[in-house]
Amino acid sequence: CLELLYILQGNHCKLLKLLICLFSSEKFEVLGPTDSIVAVAGDDIILPCYLKPNISAEDMTVDWLNLDFLDSRVFRYQNHRIIREDQILFYSGRTSLYEEELWRGNTSLKLTRVQGTDEGRYKCLIQSKSWYDDFTVQVLVKAVGSKPVVSIEGHREGGMGLLCESEGWHPEPELVWLDSKGVHLSAGLPETHRDLDGFYTVKRHVIVQETDTNRFTCRVQQSRINEKMETEIHLPILVPNPVVDV
Repeated sequence: CLELLYILQGNHCKLLKLLICLFSSEKFEVLGPTDSIVAVAGDDIILPCYLKPNISAEDMTVDWLNLDFLDSRVFRYQNHRIIREDQILFYSGRTSLYEEELWRGNTSLKLTRVQGTDEGRYKCLIQSKSWYDDFTVQVLVKAVGSKPVVSIEGHREGGMGLLCESEGWHPEPELVWLDSKGVHLSAGLPETHRDLDGFYTVKRHVIVQETDTNRFTCRVQQSRINEKMETEIHLPILVPNPVVDV
């Protein structure tokens, strides 16, 4: 529009052309949810995004980006087709648009089989030939891991060695050892591993001494998602093969 203004001669022609350009521009807003989206691992989720007014996005470029990655491309729709190049590898085959609803400005992203690495800040960026806008939404991933597995490592200096392990958590959980009264035991440092899908495995050693009950509990908890799992072990006196209560 601005280039055409210089071609036209006379102030009145310039003003008229400027008004035509302003009123014919494809101005729009990109909108989405104000609250974070909490996704349960393994489920499919929708990341809402739409244009206001509800104009067609069929001739626009639709980008979904994960801002927590350097190479941030999650999904791209451009020139009436899906662009696969430069997509973050672990999103391959798990993302799609509702292409049949692009005509009314629905640019929401469907993400299937949610995994831990999907957590992050997602930007929905829409570009036409003359305008662009974007919206960012936070995705939080929730995964409750396995029931803790307690194993006996045998006699150690100062008592009996125990090991507790639990896997499949997100976010990273806390593992604590408790006595029969619920008092925290002094234990070794927790060992945490994160797999390729972003889920956490945690384990922790402890050396316990004989008590009046010989009952000890391993508890794995994650306060953000308000979840916990625990397993109690009983070490009977003079019994060589202790039994784990499940």
